[in-house]
Amino acid sequence: MLNIFILAVAAAVGGLLLHPRLANATLWRAAITPLASIIGSGFLVLGPILMTSFGKYAPLVMTALCLVAYVFGAAIRFNIARLADRATVRSKAENRLETMASWALAFAYIISVAYYLNLLGAFAVSMTPLNDAFYAKLVTSGVFALVLVVGWTMGFHALERMEQVTVGVKLAIIAGLLFGLVWFFAQRAGSGALVVNPLQVGGWQAIALVAGLLVTVQGFETSRYLGDEYTPAVRIRSMKVAQWISTTIYLVYILLLTFAFDAAKLDLSETAIIDLMAVVAPILPLLLIVAAISAQFSAAVADTGGSGGLIAELTHGRITQRAGYVVLVAVGLMLTWAMSVFEIISYASRAFALYYAVQAMIAAKGAWSGHGGTGKAAAFAVLGVLGLAIAVFGSAVE
Repeated sequence: MLNIFILAVAAAVGGLLLHPRLANATLWRAAITPLASIIGSGFLVLGPILMTSFGKYAPLVMTALCLVAYVFGAAIRFNIARLADRATVRSKAENRLETMASWALAFAYIISVAYYLNLLGAFAVSMTPLNDAFYAKLVTSGVFALVLVVGWTMGFHALERMEQVTVGVKLAIIAGLLFGLVWFFAQRAGSGALVVNPLQVGGWQAIALVAGLLVTVQGFETSRYLGDEYTPAVRIRSMKVAQWISTTIYLVYILLLTFAFDAAKLDLSETAIIDLMAVVAPILPLLLIVAAISAQFSAAVADTGGSGGLIAELTHGRITQRAGYVVLVAVGLMLTWAMSVFEIISYASRAFALYYAVQAMIAAKGAWSGHGGTGKAAAFAVLGVLGLAIAVFGSAVE
């Protein structure tokens, strides 16, 4: 019966997302890209990591992660608004920082593609007899080869159309998952079987681990690059909407997960969420695998195209987009065979933290120039230092 309800909820949410009034609303169309990025790959791995590492404090850690993401978003929103002001003339220092930010983002994209495709490989083999790291890496390597061939020969325009479909599928499946979790949580609460998991990490280790998870709430910055389609005011609002919705989803998800399952019985891996959801309802693991494979592939395509385009732009065409794809795939394959998914997550977090740090520095310089006051300039400067600290000290799950 629960399987039927989960499918019904997923279908209802999917239908709502396709309703013309919502699907064609300007603000929603602008918000769906950052929203899909924020609750993409991170949703699959973050719950088990926080539950096993922080126990009953996992919801507080999730709140802290979302808050850090929101204040970094504030710096980017400030930069969007300042660029929209026709009276604004950026200094040479700001322009140099913007170039640095673009290089940081291109580098972050390269690592994030490895992150997406390694998760794809892990989920692809998770319910097969070949469920181990070696075969997962083989699948990932094969998809990297596919990405390179398609990007080199045809470009990604045809594949990018997948994003519109996969976003709806992913959000609908997440809605079904949350419904199943609420049902399971209520049953556990009714029978007095809720658990209070103990804290497993603390001190500096806990801080470094949280820093290494920033990429799981990353994606809001995509609003910064929708300028050809939406006004600055819409892009600013779209980022806020995406972060508000994703924060609500994440907090509900982590709260339910933390107190419904015994972390001591969980074998932490990149696909641990499948084992947990199999306890909730038999249909959920299959739905999660469908969502994971489609969403990771479309996200990888988007970031591959973004990275190749940035590299070509930053080198003024000296490195072509095709050559950029080769670099991305080469680095991705090295990361795949040299590191675990959790290690790649930490490096991706640090790369995005560097990008956010530079954006915060640009905001600080702009505010100091008279567009926000010394108080706001100081706040953005502190945020920039925080981003640099995350980039340096973020660590992987052990």
